[in-house]
Amino acid sequence: MQIANTPSRDEPVAALTSRITCPHCGFTHAEVMPTDACQYFYECRNCHVRLTPKPGDCCVFCSYGDVPCPPKTDGSCAC
Repeated sequence: MQIANTPSRDEPVAALTSRITCPHCGFTHAEVMPTDACQYFYECRNCHVRLTPKPGDCCVFCSYGDVPCPPKTDGSCAC
């Protein structure tokens, strides 16, 4: 049985999770990143502060995550 949309061995696979660390309270949580867009807003699960990207970053994962977003990783980010 073949699974559709499975990358070949030669294709790089972007990480789909990133640990976001809130700059206000220091809480860290692993989140699944969208693969087809940059995420501009994120609400901390601990202190409920609404995070937005730092100037020059395309999304909250690039600003506060330990792994940049898939569009940035694979070069498709239009930001």
